[in-house]
Amino acid sequence: DWYLAKAESEVTRHLVRERVLKPVMPETAGGGSPDSAAIRAARANIRQHMKYTNWLAGTRHWLAGSKVTYADLAAAATLSVLDYLGEIDWREHSAAREWYTRVKSRPSFRPLLSDRVRGLSPVSHYADLDF
Repeated sequence: DWYLAKAESEVTRHLVRERVLKPVMPETAGGGSPDSAAIRAARANIRQHMKYTNWLAGTRHWLAGSKVTYADLAAAATLSVLDYLGEIDWREHSAAREWYTRVKSRPSFRPLLSDRVRGLSPVSHYADLDF
């Protein structure tokens, strides 16, 4: 899906690299201090992507229509990474939050919520099915 690829290239890739990978990578491999400009840009891009996700979730039961699809699972997995890092302000996106709650409550999605990044704890609500 082109939209997920766009979100990955504008948001997730940069936040994961700067907040998760760079601090533990050797300098010879590109590690070091996070680039605050890259983080700010990715955070600004989150707002636009969340507005669109919120619109989709507010106009239908699932992102692509009336039935759950791979698009829902892929989008929720991507948002799960950002949610883990505490990068999403769910208060501003109630329809997206309700949709994400439905997806993360599915038995097939729950194992993802138990994954952890060594040395980086998730936000307190991350594994809550009804946050």
